Amino acid sequence: MPDLARGDGTVVWTDKFLDYAWTPEHPMRPARLEFTMALAHGLGLLDGVETLTPGAAGEADLLRVHTHDYVEAVKHAVRPPGPPPAVAPYGLGTTDNPVFPHMHEAASVIVGGTLAAAREIAAGRTRRAVSIGGGMHHAMPEAAAGFCVYNDVAVAISWLLDNGFDRIAYIDVDVHHGDGVQRMFYGDPRVLTLSIHQHPATLWPNTGWPEETGMGKAEGTAINLPIMPGTRDALWLRGFHAVAPGALAAFRPQIVISQCGVDTHREDPLADLELSVDGQRAAFLAMRELADTYAEGRWLAVGGGGYGLIRVVPRAWTHLLATALDRTIDPGTAVPQEWKDRVGAYAPTVAPPETMGDGADTTFDRWDGPGGGRETGDERADRARRALDTSVLATRRATFGLLGLDPEDPRD
Repeated sequence: MPDLARGDGTVVWTDKFLDYAWTPEHPMRPARLEFTMALAHGLGLLDGVETLTPGAAGEADLLRVHTHDYVEAVKHAVRPPGPPPAVAPYGLGTTDNPVFPHMHEAASVIVGGTLAAAREIAAGRTRRAVSIGGGMHHAMPEAAAGFCVYNDVAVAISWLLDNGFDRIAYIDVDVHHGDGVQRMFYGDPRVLTLSIHQHPATLWPNTGWPEETGMGKAEGTAINLPIMPGTRDALWLRGFHAVAPGALAAFRPQIVISQCGVDTHREDPLADLELSVDGQRAAFLAMRELADTYAEGRWLAVGGGGYGLIRVVPRAWTHLLATALDRTIDPGTAVPQEWKDRVGAYAPTVAPPETMGDGADTTFDRWDGPGGGRETGDERADRARRALDTSVLATRRATFGLLGLDPEDPRD
C-alpha cells in the first residue's frame, strides 16, 4: 500500500468529466478517467482527500481564448448525416472531433475543472492542484482539433494573467506538440511554453520545431524539443533535463502548469515513443521538483492524451495524483484485484497490469554538452543518443541565447 503522508495538494474531480464522450469507437474514451479514479481509490490514495467539485466555465471565460463564432458553433453543433468529412467548419464533425450530445456543456466542465485548480492556487488555498480531465491543448481559438473542443489550459493561463501572475511556465509532455497553447501565447512574453514531443516530421500536428521560438518581445519563450520515434525513458529524461531546468531557472516562473499526456508510453496505439509508466512517473516528479525549486511549489497539473485505457492511463495518472498530493506509490505495488475485475468486465481481452510500474530502470546520463555522451559500442543505442543530443542542441541554440543562457554549456 502507498505511504499516505498528507501533502499540500488538491484533486479536482466531478463525474461530469465522463460526459466528454465522443463516440463508442473513438480512442479518447471517458473510461480512462473512470478507471484512474477507481484505481486511486482502490489503492487508498484518496483516503481522507476531499476532492474539489468544479462547475462549468462560463462564456466570458471561454471567450478569453476562443472566438464568439466558434463558441456559438459548438453550442449549436449537430452531427451531420453520412460519413464524417476530412475537413469541417470549425473542425466539428470530423473523425477526430465528431459532434456528440451536449458537447458545449461537457467541454465547459473540463475548462471549469482547470480553472478551479488555478483559482485554488491563486487564492493560496493549495500549492498544488491536479485535474486529470483537463489538458485539451490542441483546441484553437476558432476550431476544435485533436480531440479538443475548448482549450482549458489556455483559459486558465489567461485567467491567471489577469489575477496577479505575470510569469507562467507551461510544460507539455504529451507525445503530440502543444500547438494550441503555444499559438495562443506565442507573442506574450509573460508565458513560457515548453513542449517535449515526438518529432513533427513523424506525427500530427507536424508542428513544434526548435525554430518555433515565439514572436516579438516573446521571442525565446516558446521552446520545442522534438524527440525521435522509439525513444525510451533514459533518453527522454536526458532531453527533458537538458532543456527544462535551465529554461525555468532563467524565466523564474511564479507557477508551473504541466500538461501530462501519457501517450508517450510504448503501448500507446497512436504514437511511437517507448516510455514506461515508470518513466512517466519520473517526469511528473521532475516537474513537481521544478515547481518547488522555481515557483514556490505552485504546480497545476492536467491530463491530456493517452489511449492505453486499461494498462497505461490509469496507472500513470494515479501516479500523477500521488505526485500532486505528495504521497508515494511504489511502482512495485500490486494492482488491486477488485480493480482488475472491474476493467476485465469492460475489456475482457486485455490483460490488466499486475503492478503499478513496468519494472523499467529510469536512471539516465545527463546531457554534457556538444559532442558529449559516452559511446557504448551498441550501434542502435549510440545512434539514438546522438539523435537525441542533436535535437537538444538545436533546441538550446534556438532559444537559450534569447533567455540569457549559453546553449552549449551543460551547466545552464
